[in-house]
Amino acid sequence: MKIIFVFIVLAFSNVLLCQSEEQLPYYEIPEYSEEFTAGTISARMVDALGFRFYWATNNLTEQDLKFKATEEGRTTRETIKHIYDLSKIIVNSTLKKPNDRTNEELNYSEMRSKTLVNLKTAADILRDSDDISQFNIIFGDQKIPFWNQVNGPISDGIWHCGQIAIYRRTTGNPINPKVNHFTGKVKS
Repeated sequence: MKIIFVFIVLAFSNVLLCQSEEQLPYYEIPEYSEEFTAGTISARMVDALGFRFYWATNNLTEQDLKFKATEEGRTTRETIKHIYDLSKIIVNSTLKKPNDRTNEELNYSEMRSKTLVNLKTAADILRDSDDISQFNIIFGDQKIPFWNQVNGPISDGIWHCGQIAIYRRTTGNPINPKVNHFTGKVKS
């Protein structure tokens, strides 16, 4: 009886995992906006980060996650954690919430999923905004203007997605060749 119960739990877990992967944002970049505004352009930058992160971190192996280019550098898993932390800064800005230093213990799949959801939430808020200057980065009493999102967390996240792409190529697990970063689509 216990064996049947364990089998049912494992089968149900696999179904949930498969469904959640299909429901994650940024398999492809959403259609672009009809008009150019500060909000739609900023949202598109976050969407681009989300798309790159989705594919840089898709189907990583344990070998990929442990890889680091040098002894002093971060592993791929640590780089994903850093991008997750950047995504929290981005989304907190759009939610007008202060950032804190709480450290969550998340596995690779949880970090990946939460990062993608954070980026999608932020992009959706930005896309609908007429005034992105209201989205300061808040650390304690310090309010840092949205400008710093562009050269800070957004650009840094894109940079690190490139690192992960190189790392996984080094471990023999390159990104799906059907991914087109220029169009934000996946070839059939």
